[in-house]
Amino acid sequence: MAGLWQQPCYLGQGRVLALLHLICLLSPATGALPWDNTGGSSPLEQFEVVKGNFSRTFLHVGYHKIAEIPAGACNISIQETKKSQNYLALLSQRGVSIINGNWLINRPGIYVALGTYLTYRRPNEIRSRNGESITAPGPLTEDLHVYLIYQQPFPTVQYEYSMPLNRYLAPEPGTPSAVLPLAETVDFSYPDDDGKTKQSIIKEAWHPNQVPSYPTVNSESHVTYTWMKNGHTECSTTCGTGKHQVVLECVEKDSQTAVPADFCHPAIETTKWEEDCNIQPCPAYWDVGEWSECSRRCGPGTQHRQVICRQVTDVHASGTETSVTVKSEMCGSSDMPVTQSTCQLKICSQWDIRSEWSPCSVPCGVGQRTREVVCVSNQGDVDDDQECNINLKPDTIENCDMGLCARSWFTSIWSQRCSAECGRGSRTRSVVCLMDHVTNLPLDSCEGERPPEVTSCDSGPCQNRLEWYTGPWSQCSAECGNGTQTRSVACILNSDGQMEVVDQLKCSSLSKPITSQPCRLKPCGVQWYVTEWSACSRTCNAGFRVREVRCLADNIFPSERCDPSFILESREECNKQPCVAEIDPLCSDKYHNCMVVVQARLCVYSYYRSVCCASCSRAQETHPNSFQNNHIRR
Repeated sequence: MAGLWQQPCYLGQGRVLALLHLICLLSPATGALPWDNTGGSSPLEQFEVVKGNFSRTFLHVGYHKIAEIPAGACNISIQETKKSQNYLALLSQRGVSIINGNWLINRPGIYVALGTYLTYRRPNEIRSRNGESITAPGPLTEDLHVYLIYQQPFPTVQYEYSMPLNRYLAPEPGTPSAVLPLAETVDFSYPDDDGKTKQSIIKEAWHPNQVPSYPTVNSESHVTYTWMKNGHTECSTTCGTGKHQVVLECVEKDSQTAVPADFCHPAIETTKWEEDCNIQPCPAYWDVGEWSECSRRCGPGTQHRQVICRQVTDVHASGTETSVTVKSEMCGSSDMPVTQSTCQLKICSQWDIRSEWSPCSVPCGVGQRTREVVCVSNQGDVDDDQECNINLKPDTIENCDMGLCARSWFTSIWSQRCSAECGRGSRTRSVVCLMDHVTNLPLDSCEGERPPEVTSCDSGPCQNRLEWYTGPWSQCSAECGNGTQTRSVACILNSDGQMEVVDQLKCSSLSKPITSQPCRLKPCGVQWYVTEWSACSRTCNAGFRVREVRCLADNIFPSERCDPSFILESREECNKQPCVAEIDPLCSDKYHNCMVVVQARLCVYSYYRSVCCASCSRAQETHPNSFQNNHIRR
C-alpha cells in the first residue's frame, strides 16, 4: 500500500540542511532555490509511503525473505506483530550480514549500515508481549534485504518505508554518509563596481580531517581573511575511533593574525567539522545473549545462552557503537560467563494417596479392596494422570484375606414350579452361608454337608422330549487378569423319566446354553510372556528350538520391572534321539569283500557305491564329514 507523505525525509547528520543553508547564502537576492520554476513545489515535499505484511502458517526452519527495501528509502519500520521464537534479520544486497545474519543472533542495539542508523529492539521475553522491531530514519545508500529466521509457526511481520517522488538530494553512490564535500561542489561569484566578476571564494580540495578554507577578500586592500583550525573539543570516546569537533578562528591569510569572525564568511563557522580521535581499539568484552527456554516442563532442567567475545571498533557521535566478533582469548577464556545453567519452571506433579484402603469386598475368605490415588500438582490441584509418572503410581486395588468364613448354612424355600413340563424335573432353592444374617459367603466355607439346592419333581409322563443340560462353571483359567470359565453341555432325551445322552445335533433346534464366559481376577502386574516354540532345527541327533520372551505390564506395554531370576528360557534342545538310517531293501553288498572298498575309501565312486551299497551307506552314517570331504577332494 502506498500514499503521499508531506514530511521531509531525514538525511543523516544534517547534511541536506547544511547544504540548503549554504545554497541560500550563495543564491541571488530573489531567494529562489536553484530548482525553483514557475512557483512549483519543492521535491522534498512529496513522499510515497509503502506498506507491506508478511504472514505464513508453516515454513521450513531457516531464513525466509520478507521484502527488499530500495536505496533512498527513509522512515523505515519493520515490526513483528507478537512475541515469538522467530527473529528478524537484515542483509545488504551483496549478502553481507547487518543484523542476525549467518545464524548468529545479535544483541538489541543501534547498528550503522547503508548510510543510516538501524535500531534493533527485542522486548523482554517475560514481561512483554510485543515482538521484535527494526527502525531506521534513512535514507538508504543501497538496497536493504529483510529476512525472517523461522522457528515458530504463524509468523506475522509488518513493514513500512517512505520513498521520495523526486530524489534531487539522494546521496551519490560511494559518498560517505557522514561527509559533505562542500568545498568540491560550491563555487560562486559576484559583480564588482565596474561590472566585472571577481572570484570571492577560492575552490580548494577538502580532506576529512582538514578544515576547508573559504577566504574573504577585501576589495580595497586586497587582504584575504580565512578560517584556521585552532584546537578541538574533547573526544567523544576514550577508544574505538571517536569524534571531536574542530574549533575555527578567523585570521588574515598572509600574516596568520587573528581578526574578528565577521571578517570571514559565516557559512563555514556554522558547519560542525569533525575529526577522528582515539582510534586505538577498545578492550574486548563478553556479549551475553538471552537464556533459552528450559529443557523440561517440570523438575530440574537446563537452559543455554550465547556468549560471544566482541570489540568496539567505532563510537559514533549519537552514542551508538559498531562492534565486531573477535577470538575468545582476547576476552580471557577463564572469565567467560557460563553458557549453560540449571532451571526449573515448576515442581513436577506427584501421586497422592487420597484415601485409606476400603473394606474387603468379602467378610471372610479372599476378596479385594481399593483406594483412591490421584495426580496432584505442587499447588495441590488434581492433574491428569499423564502429568505424573505412570510407572510410579501406587496400587489402587489389592487382594485381602479375611480369614475363615462362618459355619452356618441358610436356605430359601423351594421353587413352586417344576423345571420340566412333563416327566421328572426339579425344583430349586438358594443355599447360602451367612454372617450376621447379612453377608453372602462362598458355599464351601460352612461346616457340615451343604443342604441340597435341587429336588426332584414329576410333571407327568413325557414322550421323547429333548432338553439341554448344563454342568457347573469351572474355575477361572487365569490366576490373575483376564481368563475363561467353561462348563459342559449335553443333549438329553427324556422318555418317561429315562434320561439318555444323545448327539447334540438332535437338540440343534433348541437354544444351546453358552459353554464359556470371560472372567477377571486381580491385575497381574508385570510378568514374563513367551511365544510358542519354533520348529526343531533337526529331526534327530539333538537340534534346538527357540521362542521369544518379553516382559509386559497389564496394558501389554513393554516393561523392565520383571524379576530377572524368573525369566523363561528362550532356547532349548530338541529331538535328542540318534538318527536311524533308512536302509533300502534293495541296497545290499554284491561282494563279500566290500569292507576293503570302505577302507580304501572307494565309496566315492558310483560303481563301488552300487556293488557295495550297504557297506558304503553304513560308512557314510558313521563318518559323514570324512566321507563328504574325501569325496570333494577326489
